[in-house]
Amino acid sequence: MSDDAFVAHRSLLFTVAYEMLGSAVDAEDVVQETWLRWARAEQSAVRDPRAYLVQAVTRQALDRLRNLSRKRETYVGEWLPEPLLTSPDVAEDVELAESVSIAMLTVLETLAPAERAVFVLREVFDVPYEEIAAALGKTQASTRQIAHRARAHVAARRPRMDVTSAEQQAVVEKFWAASRSADLQALLDVLAPDVVFVADGGGLAPAVRRPVTGATRVATMLTRFAALAPDAKFASIWLNGALGLRVEHNGQLDTTISISVENGRITHIYAIRNPDKLGRLQEVTQIRRDY
Repeated sequence: MSDDAFVAHRSLLFTVAYEMLGSAVDAEDVVQETWLRWARAEQSAVRDPRAYLVQAVTRQALDRLRNLSRKRETYVGEWLPEPLLTSPDVAEDVELAESVSIAMLTVLETLAPAERAVFVLREVFDVPYEEIAAALGKTQASTRQIAHRARAHVAARRPRMDVTSAEQQAVVEKFWAASRSADLQALLDVLAPDVVFVADGGGLAPAVRRPVTGATRVATMLTRFAALAPDAKFASIWLNGALGLRVEHNGQLDTTISISVENGRITHIYAIRNPDKLGRLQEVTQIRRDY
């Protein structure tokens, strides 16, 4: 057996690691570590390379997630996932698009490391409990209990993702036009009354430190931002399986904006400004969930 098996499943391994970590940089590191372990393994004895590799990447990601969880406790301001530039066809796989959305990854961040690993493997990739238990070093009974807790936790917090691509595009375009022109009333028309705005500057870019809630407060804040940067350029972009926006200022990528839509209005806005999280938006990232 050669590296062909690893290459064939590399996008899957990256997707598993990314959904567990919310960081493309860390996911790439985990995939690289998994390749090194694969290269040292007795490959001829591996009956199911894909299952072996998924278990290996899970163990590596879980170790890293435990370390990252401690570091994120001291993160400056709100922590949001690292956005990915994805192809439009990702949106056609509704379950995949929901699982990698900024909104869902933000919810997954509230899970304990083991719960997040079990939820991702079982609910997103439909990995058998037997294989999940082996990857985590737990019994199947314990793994099922963890899955039950994680499922209930996510169900109580998960965003509704029942809009079509056309509906998402229509709302994004309205938001884009209103933000660009600093039109307060147009913003109020497109924002849900209880909309939540979350920004991530990581201490490296100006950003509100805590979520801002309520249409009037969010719309007023956005019009002020527009007034401070009248030459900012907005463009639509496919972010994590959904249409969002990229904002350029002074010729540089300044912010990505991901939005959640329900009943034709925006319920959540995620603005990622930390420059360390904007490095992968020059080329499309291949993600997949077929197991």
